[in-house]
Amino acid sequence: MNTDTIADYLTRIRNACLARHKVVEIPASNTKKEITKILYDQGFILSYKFMETKNKQGKIKIALKYDQKTGESIIKKINRISTPGLRKYSNAGGIPRILNGLGVSIISTSMGVMTGKEANKKNIGGELICYLY
Repeated sequence: MNTDTIADYLTRIRNACLARHKVVEIPASNTKKEITKILYDQGFILSYKFMETKNKQGKIKIALKYDQKTGESIIKKINRISTPGLRKYSNAGGIPRILNGLGVSIISTSMGVMTGKEANKKNIGGELICYLY
């Protein structure tokens, strides 16, 4: 039983990238769907599809993206920051920049899940979900 579903989501993506899988299937939730949309918008994944299942939870099917020349995954590192045992929050001015703006921080705010750049523009803080580059 997984108590941290977001960490499970990130670990499945990390493991699929390391094993050079083209597609990974993950049990769905609303937060995971929003994170997937951000990964797609930022260019870290090729495509995604939300599928319905018999138990109504649904699945997310993610097509991973690799460099055409080297064959390496576009996602170099993906780290969970806030965990159920130790929540990490940041105000609007304290949201960290990842690799001088080349990476992405994903934040859960009162206005939904968004990137750190979007949260800075809207001047809101929230819970730091993960960093990736």
